[in-house]
Amino acid sequence: MDRHKTVEAYLDSRKTFAKELRRLREIMASTPLTEEVKWGAPAYTYKGKNLVGIAGFNEHFSLWFHQGALLADEAGVLSSSGETKAKALRQWRFTSAKEIKVRTIKAYVKEAMALVDAGQEIKPVRGKAVAIPPELSAALKKSKPLAKAFDALTPGKQREYAAHIADAKRPETKLSRLKKIDPMIRAGGGLHDKYRGG
Repeated sequence: MDRHKTVEAYLDSRKTFAKELRRLREIMASTPLTEEVKWGAPAYTYKGKNLVGIAGFNEHFSLWFHQGALLADEAGVLSSSGETKAKALRQWRFTSAKEIKVRTIKAYVKEAMALVDAGQEIKPVRGKAVAIPPELSAALKKSKPLAKAFDALTPGKQREYAAHIADAKRPETKLSRLKKIDPMIRAGGGLHDKYRGG
């Protein structure tokens, strides 16, 4: 995923669902939200808080509600991203323009804004010890340079790597992920650094 500096650049780069993403952008523009670019993609804030983002993928496009776990979800459209660390984040997936229901989207945005006004949010847990999965622990014990580099990472980056390994279902996937992240850890970077910023 590229890091785009503007919403236009992000939308222009989409090979699939470009028209649908522009439609979602129009809907967001008709609300009191402020359009920004965060993590290289369109993001919409309210009173300085991340409220919703839009993103396109090969098979679907989506709205991401940053505090979606607190929404009533009366239409039953929100799902967890599947990541254990994303307790508050919920996504609304679409596969066609026909699924874009303007009134329902605006109702969800309005509810999300009301949560901000009420000061309600699920805050990330800070200072919790990093749970290292056995496969990563074994790799760290096997290589002192790797262990030293891992210890130098911030707790947040350590958690990202640990979750990346723990979230894999199959042992082969865990091992291939370990192989992939080894040089990233040694370089002192985070797993999701390329999505951050902007």
